[in-house]
Amino acid sequence: METPFIFGSTVSQAAFTNREEELARLKANLSAGINTIIISPRRWGKSSLVERALRDLKEQPGQKTVLIDLFGTSSRQEFLETFAREIIKASSTQWQDWVTRTTQFIKHVVPQISFGVDPTSEFNLKFDWNELEKSPDEILNLPEELAKAGNFKFIICLDEFQNIAQFDGFEAFEKKLRSIWQRHTHVAYCLFGSKRNMLAEIFNKPSKPFYRFGDIMFLPKIATPKWLDFLEERFRSTNKEIPASLAEKLVADMKNHSWYVQQLAHYLWNKTDKKATQEGYDAAMQELLATNMPLYQRDIQQISKTQLNLLKAIAAGEGQLTSQRVMERYKLGTPRNVQKSKAMLESLEIVHNMNDTLEFLDPVFEIWFKKQFRF
Repeated sequence: METPFIFGSTVSQAAFTNREEELARLKANLSAGINTIIISPRRWGKSSLVERALRDLKEQPGQKTVLIDLFGTSSRQEFLETFAREIIKASSTQWQDWVTRTTQFIKHVVPQISFGVDPTSEFNLKFDWNELEKSPDEILNLPEELAKAGNFKFIICLDEFQNIAQFDGFEAFEKKLRSIWQRHTHVAYCLFGSKRNMLAEIFNKPSKPFYRFGDIMFLPKIATPKWLDFLEERFRSTNKEIPASLAEKLVADMKNHSWYVQQLAHYLWNKTDKKATQEGYDAAMQELLATNMPLYQRDIQQISKTQLNLLKAIAAGEGQLTSQRVMERYKLGTPRNVQKSKAMLESLEIVHNMNDTLEFLDPVFEIWFKKQFRF
């Protein structure tokens, strides 16, 4: 039987839960041409939210949508080639139109067009970098020009947008993107990614070009009542049952974390014949910890002893990390050392600051850590 729980990829429509308010806000923004930035820790459901919004918006007349993943993009040239290719493909379903529009709208940079075995999907563009570097504006303006010529609105979503910060000449390129995109009237941009700290740096700093580029959505966790309804319904859809007390424990242990609620629920569902039990839950939790243990061991190996001691203090629930008592008890050194260790753990996305309190970003890592170091 196919599992009713999805993790490791964006969720299907059936597995999509809650987010009604965020979904309505995102769709309203993009339909109205309002640029939107989504910021949240990784694995909280940003990609699923965006894909669901695009699926709904695509059905509206006069709108074209595209989702571009920048995960493997490591240079300005790759960005511009990927951007041009995906924008042209999204502007029409006909490969003949792709060729026509490429030659019609890209005039100052000579493109190299190629097709694979299936021309309806395997379409690629390459540019001479020396030419492209002299005239990137034409590529960045491409969606606006296509939309105006075709009398439609473009909605462009860029995943892993923070990757542009790793490009050579990033500062100048960032200014170029903002200066061109802010003038577009037929295009709405949705920018998001998995590095919350880097995205916050790009969009929240007044000195940065993308400051106030659009509406910033800080994605919260899904509320417990929504998760409980979801778990009960998904078990029931496969003729199985999860007791309310066990569902509550699952959500609480996973701290409402979207990825891990789905993953642990999947393991528990696999171990359930008719009705989930505490024994099955314990076995599912052990499987979850064993699956992720190599990643957690790697994380521990890459941090210093002081950073490890700071993690122990956080695991113990210490609030005043720079107090003399805490620094002496956990051998943290000076307040300056604490701040440096804190900054490093945040940059590694091991901990994050929530409501002025440091906590583990990964709830399963926290459970494993406490077992490992006997908290």
